[in-house]
Amino acid sequence: QVQPAESGGGLVQAGGSLRLFCSASGRVCASYGMGWFRQAPGNEREFVATISWSDGIIRYADSVKGRFTISRDNAKNTVYLQMNSLKPEDTAVYYCAGGASWRRDYVNTRAYSYWGQGTQVTVSS
Repeated sequence: QVQPAESGGGLVQAGGSLRLFCSASGRVCASYGMGWFRQAPGNEREFVATISWSDGIIRYADSVKGRFTISRDNAKNTVYLQMNSLKPEDTAVYYCAGGASWRRDYVNTRAYSYWGQGTQVTVSS
C-alpha cells in the first residue's frame, strides 16, 4: 500500500512557477502509475499528468502541455510536478495519486487507488 503526501503549493502571480512534491510512503510497485489531479471549487477532480513508475511513460492533459512537467525519483519515492507559466485557471487543490490500473484509463480517478490530502495552488491575476 502506498500513501502519497503532497507539498509545495502556495500563492503565485500569473506567469510564475511552482514545484509540487509527492512523497510516497510504502512500496511503490513497478506496475504503478503516479499521477497528479486537481480540483477547483465547484468542479470535478480532473487529470493533470501521470508517469509510469517503471518505464517513465508520461501523459499530460492538453490544458497543461508545454507548461507542466512531471518527473520521478524512484530512489526517493518522490514524484514532482514543475508548473511554469501559471494561469489563474490553474488555481485548484492538487492531489497526488497512485495505482496499478492507470494504463487502461489514466485520466480517470478510479484508475488510482491511493490518494494524498492535496495541496492548494492559487494563481493571482
